[in-house]
Amino acid sequence: MAVIHRTTLKPGKTELLADWLPGRPWYRGGPDAPVLEKSGGFRLDDPEGEVGIEFMVVTDTSGPGRTAYLAPLTYRGAPLEGAEHALVGTTEHGVLGTRWVYDGCHDPVLVAELLALIEGRAQAMAQSVTDTPDHEVTRSYDGAPLVPDGFRPEPSEDEDGTRLPVPGGLTLHVHRVLTPVAGNAPLPPRDALGHVATGWPDPDGTRPHAVFMTLRAL
Repeated sequence: MAVIHRTTLKPGKTELLADWLPGRPWYRGGPDAPVLEKSGGFRLDDPEGEVGIEFMVVTDTSGPGRTAYLAPLTYRGAPLEGAEHALVGTTEHGVLGTRWVYDGCHDPVLVAELLALIEGRAQAMAQSVTDTPDHEVTRSYDGAPLVPDGFRPEPSEDEDGTRLPVPGGLTLHVHRVLTPVAGNAPLPPRDALGHVATGWPDPDGTRPHAVFMTLRAL
């Protein structure tokens, strides 16, 4: 169970992401740094209790429109070996000390738990409340088990987001730029074999929803 500490984080998550996002191929902003607000998301629990796992929605408000990005993040108490290229930054946690923050698509702990969520073996948890399920998160999948022991992700990125090859001839597409829709959770595309979707609050009082990930055949 992940414990949510009410404490300081310096620099904050949106500060780290504001520096990191412009270097991504799927970033939609201009040459200036984005102006980010934390909009929503959810967490997953690491069964070993060592790695923080968060799927964070941040909204860039610097342009005439609002662009919502999905940032899967992991928080570790020590560097992840071989993942220097995936480091978003380091931050000082008021309780836990130095935390190494990674793009979670490169972290085997996040990927394993995300696939467990899609399969229905893991429960989405509230982003900011300890030991509280997030029942708004929807998922689907009806197929063979997705992750053998020792699986290490090898993601690739382009302007459409991040793609993760999954054992069994499948690809998990992480939608980095979210497409919000009004109303209840949207249905996945017809060719999707599995998906994850949820919503987040908007300043105008509505609650947009979007598909966060889709699982497809290669």
